[in-house]
Amino acid sequence: MADNTCDLVILGGGSGGYAAALRAAELGKSVVLIEKDKVGGTCLHRGCIPTKALLHAGEIADGARESAQFGVNATFEGIDMAGVHKYKDGVISKNWKGLTGLIKSRGIQIVEGSGRLVGAKTVAVGDDTYTGTNVILATGSYSRTLPGLEVDGQRVIASDHALVLDHVPTSAIVLGGGVIGVEFASAWKSFGSEVTIVEALPHLVPLEDEDNSKLLERAFRRRGINFKLGARFAGVEKTDTGVRVTLENGETLEAELMLVAVGRGPVSADLGYEQAGVTMDRGFVIVDEYCRTSVDGVYAVGDLIPTLQLAHVGFAEGIMVAEQIAGLPVAPIDYAGVPRITYSQPEVASVGLTQAQAAEKYGADGIKTVTYDLSGNGRSAILNTKGAVKLIAQQDGPVVGIHIVGDRVGELIAEAQLIYNWEALPSEVAQLVHPHPTQSEAIGEAHMLLAGKPLHVHE
Repeated sequence: MADNTCDLVILGGGSGGYAAALRAAELGKSVVLIEKDKVGGTCLHRGCIPTKALLHAGEIADGARESAQFGVNATFEGIDMAGVHKYKDGVISKNWKGLTGLIKSRGIQIVEGSGRLVGAKTVAVGDDTYTGTNVILATGSYSRTLPGLEVDGQRVIASDHALVLDHVPTSAIVLGGGVIGVEFASAWKSFGSEVTIVEALPHLVPLEDEDNSKLLERAFRRRGINFKLGARFAGVEKTDTGVRVTLENGETLEAELMLVAVGRGPVSADLGYEQAGVTMDRGFVIVDEYCRTSVDGVYAVGDLIPTLQLAHVGFAEGIMVAEQIAGLPVAPIDYAGVPRITYSQPEVASVGLTQAQAAEKYGADGIKTVTYDLSGNGRSAILNTKGAVKLIAQQDGPVVGIHIVGDRVGELIAEAQLIYNWEALPSEVAQLVHPHPTQSEAIGEAHMLLAGKPLHVHE
């Protein structure tokens, strides 16, 4: 058995783990990065990147179908899933090769294999151990299912299976109306599937502002995506042609397959965390605001801890921990100030507080809201997209929430993030000059409206 020592051992090479490795190495620390599969983790290989590639392919398909309205004569002959996967896998491969090259260029030692914490500062991989002055746990997440619901990978599938499906399903039931479920429903509809979403809560993307959820639901109705809200799953049986899903109210739905998209759980079982003294709760590693666990010198980041399960949150947490270890001053992450995007058609993007959260924090009389309809935005009219920008601000105070629905609006949320995080006043943003014609003007005009000086506003 070989024992290796270094400044930092990282268990898990996903977004949080590799971000920590890159930053720590940049700051002069010796780093061992342990990964059982490929660096990049779920986001690069089974999440963010491949799903957005599928969604882009769907956008191209919709563009071909709808080209006549733009004066372009095009013929849509269907989806070649082998070709779609070739494109998707090419994007993944290019990103992975670039990432592995970057990691090696910074002198980070990559260890391939399944690691397990065997002491407060020691990780075992096979017969070898790796001991660090500090350790970061970054083992990520997996696709959850419901108690008693078996995912067989054929008729009842998870997102990992959906990403490699070799054909377009004629029909699909999506169990769960959160980000994952909504994105797959959107892509499959663009590919030509008949899709029904089953969501137990009252709205799709239930963590978003309620008005955003309603705008998305309206858009999905226009697209012909079916959904059942406040509908609880009771059971599923396989049929000769697919699956039959029963809801608690007795209603039955039939489709070729069912995608289980009820969220993701932390990968922590049998990895030695509790035995090493790390405090856990329902499989999550519990940390303080600086991602420190209950064991001195042991940190945890990414989907393994109960913060937002977003790749860019993992990046931020990994960087913050690496800088702490290097002795640099750091500040806790304001998770409300992290942008959130659902890449469906239309997209849903937000940062800051929802109206309900703001009313709870500041009182219903302590906030004001405005909604700017994208029908007043020239670029949105060119793109033929509907939606809105909703602002929430304190009375006579800064903007505390920005919520947007529309095609490609995820690209607008970076400016919204600055507005929220810099505690900008509506009047300050209203003075900024936005280029015309762009969708970014909608941000500016919404703030002009909130500041009492509206321009292109449809009553």
